[in-house]
This record gives sequence, C-alpha cells and structure tokens, in this order.
Amino acid sequence: MAHTLTHDVLILGAGLAGLRAAVEICSRLDGRVDVGIVSKVQLMRAHSVCAEGGTAAVLREEEGDSIDLHAWDTVKGSDFLADQDVVRRFVAAIPEEIRLLDHWGIPWTRDEHGRIAQRPFGGHSYPRATLAADKTGFFEMQTLYDQLLRYRSFTRYDEFFVTDILVEEGRFAGLLGMHAPSGEDVLLRGRALLVATGGGGTLYGFTTYSETVTGDGMAMAYRAGLPLEDMEFLQFHPTGLVPSGILMTEACRGEGGYLKNAAGERFMQRYAPGKMELAPRDMVSRAEQTELLEGRGVTGPDGLPCLHLDLTHLGAERINSRLPLIREVCMKFIGLDPIEKPIPIRPVAHYSMGGIETDINGLTRVPGIWAAGEAAAVSLHGANRLGSNSTGECLVWGAITGAGIARALPGLPPPAQPSDGLLAARRGHIRELLERQGDENLYALRRELRAMMDRDAGVFRTRDALCNGLSVVGEIRERASRAPVPDKGSLYNSNLFHALELENLLDLAEVTLVGAIAREESRGAHARRDFATRDDERWLRHTLAWHTGGAPRLEYKPVTIDTWKPVERKY
Repeated sequence: MAHTLTHDVLILGAGLAGLRAAVEICSRLDGRVDVGIVSKVQLMRAHSVCAEGGTAAVLREEEGDSIDLHAWDTVKGSDFLADQDVVRRFVAAIPEEIRLLDHWGIPWTRDEHGRIAQRPFGGHSYPRATLAADKTGFFEMQTLYDQLLRYRSFTRYDEFFVTDILVEEGRFAGLLGMHAPSGEDVLLRGRALLVATGGGGTLYGFTTYSETVTGDGMAMAYRAGLPLEDMEFLQFHPTGLVPSGILMTEACRGEGGYLKNAAGERFMQRYAPGKMELAPRDMVSRAEQTELLEGRGVTGPDGLPCLHLDLTHLGAERINSRLPLIREVCMKFIGLDPIEKPIPIRPVAHYSMGGIETDINGLTRVPGIWAAGEAAAVSLHGANRLGSNSTGECLVWGAITGAGIARALPGLPPPAQPSDGLLAARRGHIRELLERQGDENLYALRRELRAMMDRDAGVFRTRDALCNGLSVVGEIRERASRAPVPDKGSLYNSNLFHALELENLLDLAEVTLVGAIAREESRGAHARRDFATRDDERWLRHTLAWHTGGAPRLEYKPVTIDTWKPVERKY
C-alpha cells in the first residue's frame, strides 16, 4: 500500500517555471494554501541552473527597442508557427518579471551607467538579452528560491521519482511515485497540478541537457490522455562543445564571437549576411551542418568533425567579465583557454519547442492540470525558439499559472482518490519491470535510441531516415521487454528509474518521429531534405499527438495569426 500525502497544489518540477509558480501561489495565499513541490533531483539541481546567456525583455524603449519589435522578432523567429496572442502576452509581461527579480536581489550585470546590462542574441533586432554574466539561469533560480523561503506554505519533495500522472473520470487524481532515499511508494493527492518538468532533449546523444531531463512530465501527461503539441520541432543549438555537447552559450556570439570553418572563413556570410553569427538558431545550425557535410570542417577532440567558435579577438578582460563560465568549462573539460584558441563546436540538441498542449493561461484539457515552461506548448516559440526567450517563458508562465491556480483553487473539488484498480495497474507495472528476465541491457538500449535520433532526426531529415528511426523505436521497445532491472532493492534504485526513463523517451521518440514524417515541409527547426520549402497552404498548423496504446493519433489545429501574415524569412 502506497503512503498517501495530500496538498492543495502539487508542482511537479522545481526549475524556473515551477519555482516562479510556487512564489506566485504562496505570495497570494500564504497561510491559506498547502503546496507540495516535487522534484526527482534536489531543488537547485534542476536543469534551469544551466541556462547561461540571458533573458530577453524590452527595457530600453527610449533607445529604440519596443514591445512590438520584440513580438515581431519572436513571430518571425518561430517561422510563423507561434500563436501571436501568446507572443504579445509574453513580450508585454517579461519586463516586469525582470524588474521583480531585480527587486528581489538578483545580481544582474550592470553597464557603465549602472543600468541592468543587455546584449545581442540571435534573431533579435535589438540587444535585449538581460544578463547575469553567463550564469543567468543559476542566479534566477537562486533568487526565486530565496524569495520562496519567505513563505511557510510549501513542502519540498526532493529525489522523488514520479511514475504516473493519474487522471480518472476526466479529472486529476494524483501523482504516483517513489521516494528514492526511503524506497517508499507514495501517492500524492491534490486539487491542482502544475507540470513543469522541462524538455526531452536527452532523446539525443549529443545534447546540452542534463542526464536527468528525460521528458518525464510530457510522457506521463501523454499516457494520461493529454495531447502533445508540435513535438517534431526540436531545436539544435549551433554551439555545443565537442566532444561533450556542453552548451557554449549564444552569449559568446552576442559578445562578438565568430564562427569559422577550416579555412578560417566566417561562413555565415553565405547564409545570413545581414545577421551573420546572430541569425536565428535553426539557420545557423543548418549552415554549420552544411559546412560539415561539404567537407569544410576541422577534426576536433576525439576525432569528431567540428567548426570553430573564435573568441580570441575579444580579449581577456571581456571574456573574464562577461563569459567567465565558458572559459572555466573549456579549460576544465578540454584543456583549452578560449582567450588563446578557438573552441571546437557543432550543432547540439538543445530545446523542445513542443510539449503538453495548453491554452494561453497554461491550462490543459483536464480540469485541475496546468503546464508551464519547456514541458508545455503554450505556443510561444512555434517552429524555432529565439535564444533568451525560454527563461522568460518560464518566468511569465510560472507567474500566469501560479496566479491562475490561486484564483481557481476555491472552486476546485477536494483531492480525488484514485480507484484501487488504477493504482493496482500502475503498481503492477513496476513489479513487472523488476521481475523481467532476459539478456538485453537497459543502458545499451538507451544509447542505441539516442544514437538513432542523432542520425535519423537531426538537423536535416528525410522520410527514409525518419521511417528507419521509427522502426528502430519499435525494435528497442520490444527488446526492452527482455531487459532486466539488475537492482531489485528499493533504496535509490537508479536501475529502475533508468527503465522508467527509457519508457518515457521511447514514447517521446515515437511522437517526434511520427509528427516529423507527417509534416511534409521545412519550417524552423524541422528541415526536410525531401520537402525543402515551407508550405503555408498545407502546414501552417499545429500538430497534436494523442496516445492510443499503439501508434500516436495525429490531429491538427490552426495557428493564431492576428497581426503578422507569414512572409519569407530573411536575415
């Protein structure tokens, strides 16, 4: 029998979106609400701490920036798949979030006049990436957690591995999971749930994501009956450190870094002469991949073909003051000082534009369940996210969903009690995993899945490669049924957690590939070699994927276009 814990509100995920929502709920209802914050890692280990370059916001209207300009940059950057009402809400709200963080004590970098500093970022028409050196996400997380500690209305559940989002009779019925340190099975009940578990970039082998970011929230919501939106759009960041994939923040190029090929040529002149290195990420990644495929790369660490990110001309003072983490990482991981030598880089899996479908307020189709941050598809980013808009999205929709939950809470029914049959079925699945016999290896299967996604669903795609990838997913899923969990214990059973994460990744891989096969066009981060142009007549629409127990069922819904009509993207 699972131990049962009950709260008014459950927040699944303790990154930027989850913490911002918790602060909002507690500030509005402190003493009148009981919030449970559930995370599979310790709170300040959420992947949000890895965000580096900045948070986009309009702070200099008197100098030429504007809310409309930020909105237009975002819509154009999305390759016109972003919902424009969502974009306008975002750009109007994020300046206040920056000021709030300033009021709460975040150590923003300051310019020579003492103002909050901003720098250029790809696809933006104005330097509006608000920065705290190159550790912006860490400082935003720390500031939010410090603010949360003012309140007494929350309980933390760290190192708690959630296996299921329970939905029964059309309403939220709880979270089922395991407390890793004690090995205890726990049922968490609540009147409202916010899913803020981040993206699914560890579908890929070469990735900027922490190994713990396995798309759990998206996969669990999908199996619980919620549709996933636009999952075929996975962003590749142009500058992943070779060979590890560690993010070399876009701030490197925002501060004036160059991208060069083997001949020392700034090759972006051929692809985006107006923006050069500060073109949107999808365009820069495709340019890099083209340079590599056409033989203009260099041989990097571990013999991997790569290109160069050159910061040497910036000088030691600028690198040490504006990019200290980048220098530290390069020196520690590959023994290279970017003050003296260029950094070996190549495109790397970085961000999920798709996620759990929500409305503009972050509410899903199941009453009592909201989603925010990278786990959600409120449709701010469309087919391609502009750098420095993601942390802003977490802050804005953390605040929006937190406020929405606080307002809705008095009208929500008491926490549901899931049926014995539902609980027995889910616990039975865990027992089945622990009792599996066979000669397959869970860790090898996960490596095979990620290698396939790197190969078949990368920067450039074709129907043949995507279909091959889908076949591989089916094969790995079948072989996983013969992959035993070596550890049969209950305390910190990372083998069992790995098996559950593999199931989540397989579900997300299938949805991603099925959506990518169906979308016969190139738009944003989805670049089909066999359908090389954007097709607004057929494909200016969002993909919805529904769980069926077999192959995902696809539906489509329109994009909200109320201001800017699609035009050719040129930079």
